[in-house]
Amino acid sequence: MERDGLYQKIRAAAKGRPSYVLTDGPPYANGAIHLGHALNKILKDLVVKSRTLDGYDAPYAPAGMPRSAHRDASREDSRARRPEDRCKAFRAACREYALKQVDAQRADFKRLGVLGDWDNSLHDHAAAL
Repeated sequence: MERDGLYQKIRAAAKGRPSYVLTDGPPYANGAIHLGHALNKILKDLVVKSRTLDGYDAPYAPAGMPRSAHRDASREDSRARRPEDRCKAFRAACREYALKQVDAQRADFKRLGVLGDWDNSLHDHAAAL
């Protein structure tokens, strides 16, 4: 689906129709997807696809990165001497961890057939943090 540009073809065909926007929450940054994650994204995907079939322009762009993520605070890079440096290192490590999780989950959601503008949402928002 992705290599065929299916999502882009659907977007082009829906151009000019009345809009339907489904607001998505931030991506999960807590490990491999499980049934709860899959149910959430697949239900959203079904809503977007059904609205498209109903004649709406219903784009789907997964939301940006969460501002916090699980992180082991005892790692060496979070032991900077000054509190400000420790906070910066901790936030950078959280961002790195979360981006890895989001990348893995994005691949899984694509494999499950969830269509969306995956390349222009997740990391663009994360870079602004």
